[in-house]
Amino acid sequence: MPLGAVLGLSDPADSDWARLRGLQYATLRRAVGARLSTQAAGALATAMLLIGRIHPGIVLSWVLVVALTQWHACRVDRIVASAPNNRIGREDVRRQTVGAVLAALAWALPLWAFGPFVGAQTLVKLWTVLAMLMAASVILLPAVPMATLVFSGVVGLSAIAWFLFAGSFDMAAIALLFLGIVAMGAVEGARRYLSGQIAEAGIVEKDEVVSLLLREFEEGEADWLWQTDTSRRIRSVSPRFAFALGRDAGEVEGQPLLQLIAGSAWESGQFPTSLHELAERLKHREHFANLLVRVMIRGDARWWELSGTPRFDANGVFEGYRGVGSDVTQARENSDKIAWLARYDTLTGLPNRTMLTETLGSALQHAAEWRSRCAFLMIDLDRFKAVNDTLGHHVGDQLLARVSERLKEQMTENELCGRLGGDEFAVVIRDASDAGHVDRVAKRVIDRLSQPYEVDHHTLFVGASIGSAVGPRDGSTVEKIMRNADLALYRSKDGGGNLHRTYEPALHAHAEERRKLEAALRRAVEREELNLVFQPVVDAGSEAVVSFEALLRWQSAEHGAVSPAKFVPLAEDTRLIIPIGEWVLRAACKEAMHWPSHIRVAVNVSGEQLLDANFAASVVGALSGSGLPANRLEIEVTESIFLRDATQARAALEQVMALGCAIALDDFGTGYSSLGYLRKMRFSTIKVDRSFVQGAATGNAESLAIIRAVVAMADSLGMSTTAEGAETEKEVRVIRELGCRKIQGFYFGRPLIAKDAEALFRNRSMSDAERGLILTSKARSHH
Repeated sequence: MPLGAVLGLSDPADSDWARLRGLQYATLRRAVGARLSTQAAGALATAMLLIGRIHPGIVLSWVLVVALTQWHACRVDRIVASAPNNRIGREDVRRQTVGAVLAALAWALPLWAFGPFVGAQTLVKLWTVLAMLMAASVILLPAVPMATLVFSGVVGLSAIAWFLFAGSFDMAAIALLFLGIVAMGAVEGARRYLSGQIAEAGIVEKDEVVSLLLREFEEGEADWLWQTDTSRRIRSVSPRFAFALGRDAGEVEGQPLLQLIAGSAWESGQFPTSLHELAERLKHREHFANLLVRVMIRGDARWWELSGTPRFDANGVFEGYRGVGSDVTQARENSDKIAWLARYDTLTGLPNRTMLTETLGSALQHAAEWRSRCAFLMIDLDRFKAVNDTLGHHVGDQLLARVSERLKEQMTENELCGRLGGDEFAVVIRDASDAGHVDRVAKRVIDRLSQPYEVDHHTLFVGASIGSAVGPRDGSTVEKIMRNADLALYRSKDGGGNLHRTYEPALHAHAEERRKLEAALRRAVEREELNLVFQPVVDAGSEAVVSFEALLRWQSAEHGAVSPAKFVPLAEDTRLIIPIGEWVLRAACKEAMHWPSHIRVAVNVSGEQLLDANFAASVVGALSGSGLPANRLEIEVTESIFLRDATQARAALEQVMALGCAIALDDFGTGYSSLGYLRKMRFSTIKVDRSFVQGAATGNAESLAIIRAVVAMADSLGMSTTAEGAETEKEVRVIRELGCRKIQGFYFGRPLIAKDAEALFRNRSMSDAERGLILTSKARSHH
């Protein structure tokens, strides 16, 4: 047995050591009285040796210390020994060991505290008392070697150290030898104890297994014998059969078998199919085996499994039936439950994907045979992810249950609704021959699901996007219909949600284009098809360039110039945004090194990047690889990242801020704006969305009020403000009047390629204002 296992330092995998530790430490409770008596005797003997040589108050104080440590040790021992289910863990071992250390330190005091003031003979007597206590620990606690070793080690080593200090080398050697004997005795005693406990536990476990098997055999012997005469009346009733019928044997004798097990159906004549089958077998004197029959016993529905054989005498005359039976209700219910779980969703109680596909397959088959139509509606909840991320899965699950209830309300006998998984639901319309029926069902569902929900004192709003496909027009198989409905759903989501879209053949082309675009995007970095352009940001007052925003462009060899609005969402959906985003960081930092030291570069970061575990490392790599100072890099994020995982997003941004980078909040006011994260995060800049800038220029009161509020809030929090999308002189003038500190837009310059951005700063003698003037004049010439 490994020493670590004996001492409680490790738990080998070959046994239930948590339970064995419980058996070990259970001995602590039994030994409490003997231990306290030994400790009290030792303390009394020591006090008698010291009285007359040491002030009584000091001796009494030491006795009190010993009493306190013993009280603490006993208290810990009671807690450990009373562990739930007698299962001891590492923390329990550690707690008990600490108690032993405290007790040992109390007993180490006499030699060092009183040794210089007593004679050598008294010291030898003190050592005798300590040795007695060490030996008693081995004898009284054979199952707990760690406590014994700790106590004996601390006491013994302190004695050895004192003897060496006092020059008593012979006594030090004796103490060392005694300590070694005590240690070996403690380990060997514990090893024997544990070996015995393991063997005993194995025997007990085997006895329990045998007893359990015997008990299960006796209790599970549910078969009974049954016998009928030529009139199908019960004869020779066995006790088990009478018990199964819930009657006395005398009461059952001579009664018709079918009447006894039919219940109320005997009077009404509405027999279950299985009982009809049993009656036919008995009527035609046929042999049957393992026939499953639904019976009624005392008003309760049960399931019996019956086997029977007709009996004939020597002359071939029929004498009745004899057979065996058993109650299989539990097994039948379990089987029904498993079948239900296989076809229904456990959270909502709706049919699951398996049942929906089976129903759709039947509907398609019926439509093909009768030249009619069926339909499949795929439903995806809008804004459900925001609920899950902000309020948690518990609220999300309750919301899904409420959605399922509303969905069932809208169904008729012609429709079946179910849950595909997550926040996706579906409806199978068995007969969709009426061209407008699918639209009507979809509209009912969207209207009902879009109404507010009250969940856990929260008022929640989610919508529903629906895509539909009609069979067999849009597909002759279940797979094609579901795939085409899914394509229509994508179209509905792209349209802003809360819409119903039907499948069109052109969607296949769109899906194929998306697939090819994704394949090309995966190779874009390797082929060096990605490049950056830089849009200037100018000071609102001086119009001097203060920074550039790095914007990603893709010139594909296969697809030509691809709009960021097209490939960036695709990159985020496929998580390609992470490697692409790392490339953008490196490239932007490298280009910024060609600009003056006061010019910053801003890089947009998506939620996928920010929530990636290696985001901070990628920023460090970009800065170190380019040599760009951290204060010249500004990370731009949008409000939406805080809806996914606000804690992780904030932690990632704080890591980047700790490097010295600035953080800008982009498109403020267009999403789920919250003052909470403005208070918790020290953003360097708040960027006002271009929609507010354009609205303010036209005199829109709401836009003006929002910009004023953002500027005032940013100023009070020590943040700067940047107005985006300034394209006209009027917009620039309004922005200045409202107090925005920086402006970005086509009025001051379109995005520049890296060479043109660098060219702005080649003439060192030109002032920043002159550069801004040149940039503005170039931008106006484009207008």
